[in-house]
Amino acid sequence: MTDGAMQRYTLTLNKFLDHAAKWHPHAGVTGALDNGGVEQTDYLVLRRRARRISALLAGLGIGVGDRVATLAWNSRAHLEAWYGIMGMGAVCHTLNPRLTDSQSAAMARQSGARVLIVSADLAPLGQRIAALAPALTELFVIDGDGEPPALESALEDLDDTAVSWGDFDEHSASGLCFTSGTTGDPKGVLYDHRSIYLQTLRLLQADVLGLGFGDRVLAAVPMFHANAWGLPFATPAAGADLVFPGRHLDGASLARLIATENVTLAAGVPTVWLGLLEHLEAQGGELPSLKRILVGGAPMSATLMARLEQRLGVSVQTSWGMTELSPLGTITPAAEPRRDAASAGRVAVGMDLLLTDEQGTPLPEQRNVEGHLRVRGAAVVERYLGQRHGALDERGWFATGDLARIDAQGRLTITGRAKDLIKSGGGWINPAELEAIAGALPAVAQAAVIGRRDGRWGERPVLVIETKPAQTIEDREILDAMRDRVASWWLPDAVVRVDRMPLAGTGKIDKKRLRAEFGQA
Repeated sequence: MTDGAMQRYTLTLNKFLDHAAKWHPHAGVTGALDNGGVEQTDYLVLRRRARRISALLAGLGIGVGDRVATLAWNSRAHLEAWYGIMGMGAVCHTLNPRLTDSQSAAMARQSGARVLIVSADLAPLGQRIAALAPALTELFVIDGDGEPPALESALEDLDDTAVSWGDFDEHSASGLCFTSGTTGDPKGVLYDHRSIYLQTLRLLQADVLGLGFGDRVLAAVPMFHANAWGLPFATPAAGADLVFPGRHLDGASLARLIATENVTLAAGVPTVWLGLLEHLEAQGGELPSLKRILVGGAPMSATLMARLEQRLGVSVQTSWGMTELSPLGTITPAAEPRRDAASAGRVAVGMDLLLTDEQGTPLPEQRNVEGHLRVRGAAVVERYLGQRHGALDERGWFATGDLARIDAQGRLTITGRAKDLIKSGGGWINPAELEAIAGALPAVAQAAVIGRRDGRWGERPVLVIETKPAQTIEDREILDAMRDRVASWWLPDAVVRVDRMPLAGTGKIDKKRLRAEFGQA
């Protein structure tokens, strides 16, 4: 008997845009412009333009596996570049415009990118990076005019059928993103088509994003941050509309865009939603179309979550992930009966979690105990770019560096970062617990705890806070809030106040900088 067989259907990322263009041609992308207006493009037109970018790159000698860098804000043109690069089998290396010239150039040299696509207002930065990365010989501008030449004009006479899409192995690399480097040196994570395709299917599950063709999704998470959390793939796959804010993430701009474009789901880091909330509280206004806010990239305080839900009438979906996870690890379902800002949510099929001791031995009990969190799945890194040794342990698990608990219902709570733990007098202090207490105080906007060198104890905790505008709080009030909730020797030795908490390019608190400024004896 001859066995039956199924069709070969390679899991390449161009298929999401192909699907949207064929079956949802009236949906598409709305992008905010610097003049306050918007531009709208349906998926059918966007696909044609992306394929012309593929033709342009092919004419420059770019092929499967070659790196093409982007240095751009969230826009329609940037999305076209993504699909134009990935659709032909090249690798999209997203550079972070908030990094220094030398940092970005080092990443570009490591990736070997030969072409850079850059937003017009970032062109001077792009040229400085190219001067430090000799392989970058071709630069094109999007979202405006100037030098180098505009990508728009270079596409005018190109044939959108000249280059085939998806004609390569699904294990081919698709994207490259470097870790944020808030606690250590950035490392390159190279995604492949299959891993991101499977990650996208996870995102579309009902208890994850659960997108439908009636949704309008605001991607306030920068496109240079870990696949923009998968929205550029999941949204066209669902036939939903994608809304880009450009480079304007202030509260007033976001409120106007959400209201005028009837956004139903918005995704971004907590600082973005704090700015939106403060604008609405000061200026008034309603956002009736907005139903859900997806938060990631950094922990959200219980106070901010409650304020958002009460003021906007939305459901806040907290999540946890890493660049190494493509990036989603867990998420709180919108219908979760007991939603908690401290919870990172539940794991969806395609990802598995494991708690271990410090040496990596699995804990005998996996519920209601704290352990070192390890993960595995189809979209989890196996080896960092340029590193000979793999990133997995002997059992095939990736050590996230996080400390965590999993409750009886399978909800994950990140309790701290192993690297952030402060060893004082032979005992361990978990900064995350202190930060949660301080961050819940009404006058505190952001809080971070770092270790300061101490001649007697080795390290002692120091609390760094940013207060809300026009609000004050005494050191004594902060420490009193902690006294009955943590051991007395955990109490910070000092409270440092900053006008603005230093943030890394992805919106996370930059603890490396805090340690450099306040961590010395």
